[in-house]
Amino acid sequence: MRQRTMAGQERAAVRRELIVPAGARRLAGDLHVPGTARGLVVFAHGSGSSRHSPRNRRVARVLENAGLATFLLDLLEETEAGDRRLVFDVDLLARRLLAATDHLAGLPETGALPVGYFGASTGAAAALIAAARRGPGVHAVVSRGGRPDLARAHLDRVEAPTLLIVGGRDVDVLRLNREALAALCGEKQLVVVPGATHLFEEPGALEQVASLALDWFRRHLPAEGTT
Repeated sequence: MRQRTMAGQERAAVRRELIVPAGARRLAGDLHVPGTARGLVVFAHGSGSSRHSPRNRRVARVLENAGLATFLLDLLEETEAGDRRLVFDVDLLARRLLAATDHLAGLPETGALPVGYFGASTGAAAALIAAARRGPGVHAVVSRGGRPDLARAHLDRVEAPTLLIVGGRDVDVLRLNREALAALCGEKQLVVVPGATHLFEEPGALEQVASLALDWFRRHLPAEGTT
């Protein structure tokens, strides 16, 4: 399928699996680039989750339908996912996220797209660490029920506008996010979804997350070619 871009040029839509080299590891990810993509959102899963997470896939579909490319990445290989030490090794996860970002920058279908990160749970900490290290190369970060406190040492170096989304009934994580918000120095916002728990399983809760994320990325991902 081919779609016409804003500039009138046709670009083929892309949907495929990628294998990303990260040191000695090979990480699997699902790439979707709409024909009119104006930005790329890389999803960082956490707490042993994978690119098959139904919650992140629902959010990704909303972004894709609005013209954003998405890349849902396994930060751990299947044989690693059961190791809780690796699940909480956010520095390792951040290095792998950066490796994936570098790989995407070298692909013709994604290389020109401005990049944002969407992180959940420990993946949110990895996204913030990666954003701090990459500086202006990351234009926006969204955290869903994340653990930004695990990236505490890096928060004051995050340049990307950061949106923290937390369920109102996720009391402990909400407290940690409020503390992290105070440590962030750039543009930042904390949004509490009333009545939602950690996984946003309540009716309409995940839809609110997707809407908030889409608005954030629309505001902060620059038009292609202006980065």
